Amino acid sequence: MKVEGTCHCQAVRFEAEIDPATVSICNCTDCQVLSGSAYRVSAPAPAETFRLLGGKPKAYVKTAESGNKRRHFFCGDCGTAVFATAPVDAPTSYMLRVSTLKQRTQLTPRRQIWTRSALPWSRDLSGIPGIERQP
Repeated sequence: MKVEGTCHCQAVRFEAEIDPATVSICNCTDCQVLSGSAYRVSAPAPAETFRLLGGKPKAYVKTAESGNKRRHFFCGDCGTAVFATAPVDAPTSYMLRVSTLKQRTQLTPRRQIWTRSALPWSRDLSGIPGIERQP
């Protein structure tokens, strides 16, 4: 499936091909902090399908609990996290942040990882009253 992504201010734009069956939720504490939420939803894209269409995202390298390093890319203007890669010059894949994708409503996660770090209240939000717009 072809997807198109952009940061909040639309300075960073990209496109790629993904397999919707590979969309996943990460509950690790790094993703909680980096997303500003209870978890992050991501989809891998092979490097040969990824195209940066606009902007020049900033990056930094984070070492995970496992010791693995990841290069996280974000918009230097609005701060939106857009994707991550291995910290090499020619990565083999890009981990796209589903929240940045135009097609996000079609990308239902198929699995969860780092469930030991999941916030207990994030498991079932159905009992929390909802309001269609901010009051």
